[in-house]
Amino acid sequence: MGLSSALYSGVSGMAATSNAMNVVGNNIANSNTVGYKASRTVFADLLSNQVSSSGGMTQVGTGVGMASVDSIFSQGTFENTESNTDLAIEGAGFFILADGTTGTSVYSRDGSFHFDEIGQLVNTEGFNVQGYYLDENNDPTGDLTNIQVDTDSYSPANATSGVTLTTNLDAQSVALPGGAAFDIDNPDDTSNYAASLQVYDSQGGTHLMTNYFRKTAANAWEYHTVVSGADVGDPADFVEVASGTLSFDVNGRLVQLDGNDVYMADGVTPVDPEPVATTAGMTWVNGSDPTLPIEFAFNMTQYSSNSVVVSQVQDGFGTGNLVQLSIDEEGNIIGNYSSGEPRQLARIALAKFTNPGGLWQEGGNIFSATNASGVPIVGTVGSGVGSLYTNSLEQSNVDLAKEFVSMITIQRAYQANSRIITTTDEMMNEMINLKR
Repeated sequence: MGLSSALYSGVSGMAATSNAMNVVGNNIANSNTVGYKASRTVFADLLSNQVSSSGGMTQVGTGVGMASVDSIFSQGTFENTESNTDLAIEGAGFFILADGTTGTSVYSRDGSFHFDEIGQLVNTEGFNVQGYYLDENNDPTGDLTNIQVDTDSYSPANATSGVTLTTNLDAQSVALPGGAAFDIDNPDDTSNYAASLQVYDSQGGTHLMTNYFRKTAANAWEYHTVVSGADVGDPADFVEVASGTLSFDVNGRLVQLDGNDVYMADGVTPVDPEPVATTAGMTWVNGSDPTLPIEFAFNMTQYSSNSVVVSQVQDGFGTGNLVQLSIDEEGNIIGNYSSGEPRQLARIALAKFTNPGGLWQEGGNIFSATNASGVPIVGTVGSGVGSLYTNSLEQSNVDLAKEFVSMITIQRAYQANSRIITTTDEMMNEMINLKR
């Protein structure tokens, strides 16, 4: 083993530190790249030569080589954005993307997504974001697939099945004569107060329904629920679909509905379930489902103030066309429809790996799985693959201060290795000069 080995040791050191500088330079260049994960260089000594010594055989190193370049998958900080299709992952997960050309699955921490012109959720490179479509119970169904929303779709109607009516009836209202019953053809003169609301049938059609309230005695009222005869194919102007009685105590509380107690014997604990008034199924003229009754929960009081509707809440809605798409923190694709009713359409999937350091960098913020990374574990938010934040993007985890320190140490190492070469050259010159 001669001086030439020292030359090669210096060369190996310069080559290794050159590669290390490339890694540092790449980190610094990507310090503003969304979802970028910094890399580090790991060195290893080369196979040593055996030499004879007075103590026997020993080893002398022959230089250094680059063992690996590892990705550092520490969490990056989040930056708030204006787009609700921008997503950031907290935890070990990756977004699953499909190459539009090959269809193969790749993985990324970059959540800069948008819906394209045909409703596909894609990243900036045009890769399709993958997930699951949801059934009517908002549960994932089918296999992992590209998420695409029909932007010309309509949301189905929901027939009204329940109404909660919060109303005060004036205790000072004059009780109408007992012999003059409620007259459906003259409701205004045979009732004390009326409240109307729109209800929906199974096809999304709207119908006006009116509750007439008639005081019959102190603390005693009747209700009469009426719809238009034209809506149910009846020649009469109005059709009564429900009626019953309301009884109040001396404090103005509703205590009985249709003769059924609203409170338990202690007068404090509400009956469970609370009694409700129920209409018959209505045969609407548009051919919608005629078997659907409507339950009225009367949240009534009788105080000495004007009769007034405080609120009316009904659970039906009509059909609606899609007006906006958004994503929530569960990864659900939410369709917002003109009917005012949002609908969950799909759910974004995430993947995690046993050894993320074994992923192969494909460029464009994309990784692919390898034997070293292991197979992906696929799930959704809540299944241990990570959490999502909307209107956010994960920033690069590059620590610039650390990279500049590494740059200085690498530069010094490069200079030192170059000195090995120049010093060895001088020593070889001395040896050559021995013959002169």
